Amino acid sequence: MKTRDWPIRSKLTALVVAPVTALLALWIFATSLTFGPALNLLSARTLLYDLGRPGEAVVTELQRERRLSVVQLAGDAELPALAEQRGRTDRAVAELRRRVDGEPLRDAADDLLETRIDQLITALAALPSGRTFIDDRKVDRAGALNLYSGMVSAAFQAFAGMATLTDPGINRQALALTALGRSRELLGQSDALLAGALTAGRFAEGEHTQLVQAIGNQRWLTESAVADLPESSRVAYQRLTEGEAFTRLRAMQDALVVPSRSGRPAVDAAAWQASQDAVQQQLRDFELSEADALTDRSVPMAVRILVRLAAAGVLGLVAVVVSVLVALRVGRTLVRRLSGVRTAALELAEHRLPDVVTRLRRGEQVDVAREAPPLEYGHDEIGEVGRAFTEVQRTAVQAAVDEVTLRRGLNEVFLNIARRSQSLVHRQLHLLDRMERRSEDPDELAELFQVDHLATRLRRHAEDLVILAGSAPGRGWRNPVAMVDLIRGAISEVEAYERVDITNVQPAGVLGRAVGDVIHLLAELVENATAFSPPDTRVTVTGAQVANGYALEITDQGLGMSDTALETANTRLASSPEFDPAQSARLGLFVVARLAARHGVRVRLRPSGEGGVTAVVLLPGDLITTEPPAGPDPATLGAASADPGRRLVRTARRGAVTRPRTRPPTAPTGSTAPPAPPAGAPTSVTAPASTPDEGPATSDEPDDELDGLPRRVRRRTPAAQPRSTVGDTPSPRSPEEVRQVMAALQAGTARGRATAVTPTAPPSTGPTTPTGSAVPTAPTDPPTSPEPPTATERDA
Repeated sequence: MKTRDWPIRSKLTALVVAPVTALLALWIFATSLTFGPALNLLSARTLLYDLGRPGEAVVTELQRERRLSVVQLAGDAELPALAEQRGRTDRAVAELRRRVDGEPLRDAADDLLETRIDQLITALAALPSGRTFIDDRKVDRAGALNLYSGMVSAAFQAFAGMATLTDPGINRQALALTALGRSRELLGQSDALLAGALTAGRFAEGEHTQLVQAIGNQRWLTESAVADLPESSRVAYQRLTEGEAFTRLRAMQDALVVPSRSGRPAVDAAAWQASQDAVQQQLRDFELSEADALTDRSVPMAVRILVRLAAAGVLGLVAVVVSVLVALRVGRTLVRRLSGVRTAALELAEHRLPDVVTRLRRGEQVDVAREAPPLEYGHDEIGEVGRAFTEVQRTAVQAAVDEVTLRRGLNEVFLNIARRSQSLVHRQLHLLDRMERRSEDPDELAELFQVDHLATRLRRHAEDLVILAGSAPGRGWRNPVAMVDLIRGAISEVEAYERVDITNVQPAGVLGRAVGDVIHLLAELVENATAFSPPDTRVTVTGAQVANGYALEITDQGLGMSDTALETANTRLASSPEFDPAQSARLGLFVVARLAARHGVRVRLRPSGEGGVTAVVLLPGDLITTEPPAGPDPATLGAASADPGRRLVRTARRGAVTRPRTRPPTAPTGSTAPPAPPAGAPTSVTAPASTPDEGPATSDEPDDELDGLPRRVRRRTPAAQPRSTVGDTPSPRSPEEVRQVMAALQAGTARGRATAVTPTAPPSTGPTTPTGSAVPTAPTDPPTSPEPPTATERDA
């Protein structure tokens, strides 16, 4: 795992743990280095009393047994004193074995000392067999001397292994005492050689030379050992050597060094023995006293070392603890401060700034200083980061305020432009309505219908701006409108309305407050269906009652959409997102989502069975009512006209049956035919062009009306020529042709006025279809965008 990915707490912990661990390891190492020498000094007493004293006793007894053994080998008789000495030697050896096998000595001894102790025990194990050889006289005096000297030498090797103390002065004194012991051993060897020679009466071959070497080595070793003793010990040893016994013994050694022609020792046996025993005892006492003094010196020194060690250990431990506490405190402070900066950043990014933007979009006033309070984190680098972040969040909040203010201003601009466009379009529709009423030329009337249709679509696009700006369009209805009329009104606002078929639509009504928005919603969906499908395909609209409302389906046979695109579009339709100018290609979906969210309408796209897309619009039950009754019949025209307040047009419907679709007639070449009305609309049925011998239509023809609305029949004579699109001079017509045209216009006008409102009633308002039919409109339009009164019939 990369350390750069660690959280700040882990990084600070690692930064703290590493030096603290190193400090703790160094403290443990220094403590162990100091504690080891202290234990070594404390173990000096254990070594002295468990190995030094018993070993020295064994050496003394071996030296005495060696002298007696040499004397016995020099004579012919057995010495009773030798047997007694062997007993004392055995007891000393047994005590030594017991001590060296004890746990305290083994714990205090190091590996070297343990090895030399094992060698000493092995050498002492050969003592019984050596005695046997001596008793059987299988060895001479030199062999017996070497046997015991080897055991004594192993003992001194073990004593030298004890001198491994950590204090240089104490260790040097211990080595000096060991050297004094060796010199005393050389003195014992000289005594054994001389005792054998005195008993035999002369020196054996080589014994005198060995005696001289022993005396010389003893004097040299003594001088070297004394030089390493402390000043007080040297003075004490010098005083000891000035005694009478040392003086006589040195004089006799000087005499023994001189060779004798007879081979007999030149000393008195009794005088030598007396001086030898006295000197041996004094040297032994001096060594023991110095060993005791050395032990007494080592213990206080060890205690002082332990005291210093304890003080250093406590101070070191305190330093470690303080380091840990300081590191934890500083690290915790850094973590808390950095965590505070991080929390403030996350709070701003995830909660505060979105909340500010939401409140701004709701129109609330936002105080930047209160929403971006300063972050105080001290005056160090973290405090500078906090202050910098304070400026960042203040700038972010201010930018959000400015952005929402700008968006609100843009919405106001959109709304203002849309309202102005609506007003102009409404005035244009009024003007077109008057022109259509006055026009008697079929070609001009057809062109006026086309312009009327374009104006109706312009009104829908202006309403798109109003909806995107967050406002409501101006059109409104007071009374419920039949579902089939609502669908027809939506189709009339689509460019390719002639490709739309209304199939099965079950009878139902929509409350007036939602009629305008539902018409606009359906118009957007139908527009998409016709725009994204081939021009030779049909778009069908069906409607049926469902359990929780009324479902409308708009199905095309177009290009279809991928699953991802469908999911994205359905998400946008369900959530009603804020308008994003970058998504202008899906402008209709934004409008549909806004309108659907306003009335709780659910819109969902799904693949159709013919490769296209089906848009399912589910109107909630609270918007659905029973289908309102149709308008007045011609027989009851007088009653309808008598009511001056009635502004709804008569719209006869066929409830649950399929609406028939008839294709528009083919206009003669060169003539301008009127545009085909929406498929399935009441006024979409257009009669074929009349033949030359057809007369004017009369009001009592049974096929002149469909669903109660007027049916316009264009009559043309064979001699009539199409209007030129280039020249301005009209073609001449015969009187018969003029009469037939005027009769047809008169009959159509009569039928249209008979099924519409009376001249005294105000004209109804609503979206005008290209053929002159209107969807009812309530007089609830706002003053800023008045709905123009649309004629319910067009002169044809």
